[in-house]
Amino acid sequence: MAKIKAAVIFGGTAREHALSLASAAEVIQNIPRDKYEVVCIGITRKGRWLFFPGSPEEIADGSWEQNTDCTSAFISPDPLHRGIITIENGETSVKKIDVVLPILMGKRGGDGTIQGLLDLSGIPYVGSGVLTCASCMDKSHTHMVMDNYDIKTPEWELITQREINELDRRCSEIAARFGYSLVVKPANSGSNSGVSFVNTPEEFMAAVKLAFSNDNKVIVEKYVRARKLEAAVFGYDTPVCSPIGEIIADHKIYDPRDFNVSSGDDLTIPADISPETEKKAREIAVTAFKALGCRGMARVDLFLTDDGDLLLNKIGTMPGLRSSSVFSKLMEQLGYNHEELIDMLLEQAVENSDRTY
Repeated sequence: MAKIKAAVIFGGTAREHALSLASAAEVIQNIPRDKYEVVCIGITRKGRWLFFPGSPEEIADGSWEQNTDCTSAFISPDPLHRGIITIENGETSVKKIDVVLPILMGKRGGDGTIQGLLDLSGIPYVGSGVLTCASCMDKSHTHMVMDNYDIKTPEWELITQREINELDRRCSEIAARFGYSLVVKPANSGSNSGVSFVNTPEEFMAAVKLAFSNDNKVIVEKYVRARKLEAAVFGYDTPVCSPIGEIIADHKIYDPRDFNVSSGDDLTIPADISPETEKKAREIAVTAFKALGCRGMARVDLFLTDDGDLLLNKIGTMPGLRSSSVFSKLMEQLGYNHEELIDMLLEQAVENSDRTY
């Protein structure tokens, strides 16, 4: 029986480049080689696409770009090719691909851009589609969809680039509504870059300007004192939610250049919550997954307030996939070791591709 040709795309131009490399290295090591033939495509920080024939260790330590056997490559948008075009010494060749696992986080990767290219190519891929990835990346869209489904989120306001000349007025309006205990963040960011906790008018204005340096829309949320819960959801028609975990940490603002940002080291499973709260949290996670049109997998972040309310914080359509990542650790609770998890994600993408193509 012929092996399934699986392409792993890693790297990218976003701040999460290092996290992508760390996840990709472990994923490639754990793809069952008796079932899959693995093809690797790396994207440099400057956006160059390279076919990479080397080892996962080179990806993990960042030296993969220096491998002399790398050649220029790209995914053809022409479904006739249904694969990767490589260019070497002016000669082109096509490598047929059956399924893609895009391990790309942040802008120009986890925001629907790669997914759009793959839709044009007709190649099945792991994870959600264009609209879902874009909506989950853009926190204002996530908030609006959750509001429509009566899923609670932190109270919020949006400041757009068109309002930059009126920042004093907008900040005063928001402070009149929420006070100055706030969280300010770029609307589109796959990491915590540009996120600030503020308590004074001066901090508020500086935080908004910092967020605008990362995106052209800024989300301002009323600060919520809460515990941080985590859920892993996977599937297509009938998505399944993992047991609920809890991040035990003190409001960490992570550096996205450090791949440990997605580590599950601070994760406690199961969370120390009542069965009723656990049940409700899982229901919210699945409802949000469906409402946003997610497929394949997602990491769902929830807040449990001091008053016992559950609020949706965000949904990550391309979570870290190292064995120590939050998503992977939660999936272990459902009986999937790392190799089985990667196999299941690839297999489901192939099985459900007929719905799109």
